[in-house]
Amino acid sequence: MTKMIAGQALVKVLEDWGVDHVYGIPGGSINHTVEGLYLEKDKMKYIQVRHEEVGAIAASADAKFTGKIGVAFGSAGPGATHLFNGLYDAKMDHVPVLALVGQVPQPTMNTNYFQEMDETPMFSDVSVYNKQVTTADQIPYVVNQAIKEAYRQKGVAVVILPEDLTSQEIDYTPTRTPLTVADDFKQSVDPKAVDDTLKMIKEAKHPLIYAGRGLLGARDTLTKFSEQFNIPVMNSVPATGVISTDHPNFVGTTGRLGTKSGFEAIQNADLILFLASEYPFANYWPQDTKMIQVNNNPYDIGKRIDVDYAVIADAKSYLQAMIDTGESRPKDAWLEANQENKQNWDKWLEQLADDDSDGLNAESVTKKIAELAGPNDTYAVDTGNVSEWGVRGLPMNKNQRFAISGLFATMGFGLPGGLAGALSVPDAQAWSLSGDGGFAMVAPDILTEVRYKLPVINVVFSNDRFGFIWYEQMQTKQHFYGVDLNDADWAKVAEGLGAIGFTVKSIKDLDEVFAKIKDLQASGNQKPIVIDAKIKQDDPVATAFMPLDAQKYGEETAEGFAKQYHIDRKQQPSLEELLRSKEK
Repeated sequence: MTKMIAGQALVKVLEDWGVDHVYGIPGGSINHTVEGLYLEKDKMKYIQVRHEEVGAIAASADAKFTGKIGVAFGSAGPGATHLFNGLYDAKMDHVPVLALVGQVPQPTMNTNYFQEMDETPMFSDVSVYNKQVTTADQIPYVVNQAIKEAYRQKGVAVVILPEDLTSQEIDYTPTRTPLTVADDFKQSVDPKAVDDTLKMIKEAKHPLIYAGRGLLGARDTLTKFSEQFNIPVMNSVPATGVISTDHPNFVGTTGRLGTKSGFEAIQNADLILFLASEYPFANYWPQDTKMIQVNNNPYDIGKRIDVDYAVIADAKSYLQAMIDTGESRPKDAWLEANQENKQNWDKWLEQLADDDSDGLNAESVTKKIAELAGPNDTYAVDTGNVSEWGVRGLPMNKNQRFAISGLFATMGFGLPGGLAGALSVPDAQAWSLSGDGGFAMVAPDILTEVRYKLPVINVVFSNDRFGFIWYEQMQTKQHFYGVDLNDADWAKVAEGLGAIGFTVKSIKDLDEVFAKIKDLQASGNQKPIVIDAKIKQDDPVATAFMPLDAQKYGEETAEGFAKQYHIDRKQQPSLEELLRSKEK
């Protein structure tokens, strides 16, 4: 038992759980927790962000990169409300985050005190655990329980801390109870479910795997299953990297951020193994396709689309049980056609990357990133068109880690995510990819990267508009209004904030700048880098609906779509055409 202020005891609980950094901005109501961070500064790094939103998003990104809880704090009033964007990102993508929220002193509550707000109901929707402490002595206990619930329910835990309680001296004794973050038992999958679904897979002519975030960390198992049963694999965007992006059975993903090979695979599948995902747009898949859904949360079964067979189980355990049967299905025209379709798509992206005859393509930028990226690098990708370029162009073939704002899709995720990557995986290069719209929201926190000597490479795709929203207005035949952006020199902004700035407008510029960056890395550079990539305003190819098969959609429709996106149909035959030629 040791006497210390409750704010320091709180930090010791975080240390016990393996937390090594916390994001936030000081303020009167949270200052004694900050004092606790100071007293534990040899063990706990305090990251002073320039906006609490950045801290909360970074905490969410920490959890996405590592699986470990991320922690952010804010003072009473505006410090608390600024946290919401990052907390909702964590809620909707089901990752553990702890929010420490300051509150006015207890004696001043209910008196319309300065910055007084009724915070408990404010955080009720975003949280899986939401408590305001009532005594100083209970602070370590409540924080400990909050972390357990954040892990157990994969969500946000909120602890509200009245100012007068964190300053009080208490007797602190660390808990003797072992700290646990996950079940350590092995799951037994119902043998009937294995037999039934095995029969469905063998009867299918065009089976397809759709893998979600629940299979992250199960790459070897998913890959073995795909190879044993010769089934092509696609993944949700947040699950990017669940199978190596250069595996021949990988066909990409579907939807607005997807690939031609992914869209066409979904359209032609007769059985989808919908694994460990709650993909929000599954209702747009063909409704007559047979569906096997495997999820450990019964609530998610059939939530998005009707299914023919439900397996309530951990998807990795289910796949291992299928592997253990020793059964397989032969390699066939379906797999070969999907493999060829993905290869054709990759060649087309390569052609875009090598062409800057009428301006710089975004694909040229992601190609250079891929060339410089290391085996353990982290990528934080912002919301918007940049999501499409990141998903389609970043290599996830080694131990790289990928984070994006999935279901919440908040702009401004890239820079805070890059910050988190540098802190959570310090032995690798951290990258952030942002559009000029999203970067403008959070650019001042380049100062944070400078302050803590975090050499994040921040790539800004500048095309002077909200490209993703521009496309939506075009699709709905609205006037283009509110989507144009003022040009900015982000390289000069970076230099003004203490970082290294580069501007690129061509492939030649890219080659020169990335050569300089490689030299900077080799010399031990500790400054963040901002690359302002001035790209064309061309809209990325829309993959949510790709009517390239003339036999299905008509020649006029197929040719019109191909011309719109400069697609050579001879080089990019539809999957349907490939199948017809192989199944003759």
